[in-house]
Amino acid sequence: MSFDGRILSGVGVLAAVVERGSFAGASDMLGLTPSGVSRSVSRLENRLGIRLFDRTTRALHLTDEGARFYEAVVSHLEGIEEAANDASGAANMVRGRLRINVDPFFSGLVLAPHLSTFTARYPDLQIEIHTRDDVGDLVSDGMDVAVRFGPQPSSSLISRLLLKTRILTVATPSYLKAHGKPQRPQDLANHACIQFRNPQTGRPFEWEFQRGTTIIPVQTNGQLLLTDVNTMLQACLGGAGVAQVMSLGVEQWIASGALVDLFPDWPDEIFPLYAVHPSRRHPAAKVRAFLDFCTELGKQAAL
Repeated sequence: MSFDGRILSGVGVLAAVVERGSFAGASDMLGLTPSGVSRSVSRLENRLGIRLFDRTTRALHLTDEGARFYEAVVSHLEGIEEAANDASGAANMVRGRLRINVDPFFSGLVLAPHLSTFTARYPDLQIEIHTRDDVGDLVSDGMDVAVRFGPQPSSSLISRLLLKTRILTVATPSYLKAHGKPQRPQDLANHACIQFRNPQTGRPFEWEFQRGTTIIPVQTNGQLLLTDVNTMLQACLGGAGVAQVMSLGVEQWIASGALVDLFPDWPDEIFPLYAVHPSRRHPAAKVRAFLDFCTELGKQAAL
């Protein structure tokens, strides 16, 4: 296939459709009519000999072939953008649209209270935050970066450790008054322990306690098995039982006494927070700015 400059133009339109999630959104972004966007995509499909999108009246999704093609070309588009930025002296300018896939717990309790600081720091940046339970397909979803707790499975994505937070075992004073305070981790076998499902395995997280190199696993049971951290936290605050939570984001309840840290002498179990983004030589300035900001938030919070 000889080079056709119209393919490059069509790829640019394709990228806009993926980023904005619709032909109408891409038309606003590019200054074209929706029918012009549709014709450009159709020409690209005809030139490539594949169907790029599955289209219904309610949704627009990349086909498998379209997703593979987009993943193969998007890095080249980003390289062209970087080259243009270098030529204009704007390689380090934080601007444009940043689309973030964020863990709901981190988004609500940690990130949201500080967004005004981030937006004031970068007034030329437009930010879309999508709170989701899983990373999904960042490329086909048009996401620049995702933020997730826990070790990340091996993939073609690039993972960056942002921070580590302590795991605390907590309960309310009212629960402890009614059921007694466990004196050692093994005593939790006789308590109502709120279980949380590991989204990667589908099984409840195992409870363990660490002090230095000593690690003690503890078998726990309870009536509640939850899949949302915020629901688990609120259930614990309501006196439903003992929970294991991340210290990041719950400092206010510990400081006020609403939650009691049951085992401060077992302080060494930690949980990591990672940023995940598509593979490329140099993340865009807007992505680097957001990752650095998340790292700042981690340093501000006590482990």
